[in-house]
Amino acid sequence: MNDKTEELRDIFTDVTDGEETVTESQENTRGSLERDERSDADRLESVVQQMRERYEFETELSDDELIRVARAFYDGTSDVEIADELGVEAAEVFEARLSLHLVGEDDADEVDLAAIRDREEDDTTLAAEYDVSEAQIRRYRRVADAKDQSRAANDRYRDEFDSILADADLSERMTSDLREDGLEDATEGMETDVDF
Repeated sequence: MNDKTEELRDIFTDVTDGEETVTESQENTRGSLERDERSDADRLESVVQQMRERYEFETELSDDELIRVARAFYDGTSDVEIADELGVEAAEVFEARLSLHLVGEDDADEVDLAAIRDREEDDTTLAAEYDVSEAQIRRYRRVADAKDQSRAANDRYRDEFDSILADADLSERMTSDLREDGLEDATEGMETDVDF
């Protein structure tokens, strides 16, 4: 070592309280859309528990079953199929979904929820006006309530579900697309019809 290098080493040692090195080991981690040390299962359980504490769930389903409902909802599974899998009625799954703020696009696509939300008439009157059954009006009102509840929480819980379940699906699709694109690039121009 020359004098300058030794002088710099001494300054470094003084500044770092005698430590010879200050480097940290690095981890090889796979990239992700969002970094969270907890597993998806832990994160889902946390969201469901927070919601159960904050809201009065009108469902008999356990936290594990509610997580299964959320996962199935993001997989595009219908309430009837989820109900068959859990051994409960489809109405129970519907209520569980709405308790979790998981409102599907087709839950009330035939009616203006904003109009129903502010109406004070009874179900019979609204059913006649909209030419639907009273059960459908009750369903629409429940959907409107769930949307209001979600909006009042700034869609925080729905966003968390999106982050865990929709982003995981997106990551999986992107990885699959990347593999396919890489394979196409690698095999581009290769002759595949070869006689031996």
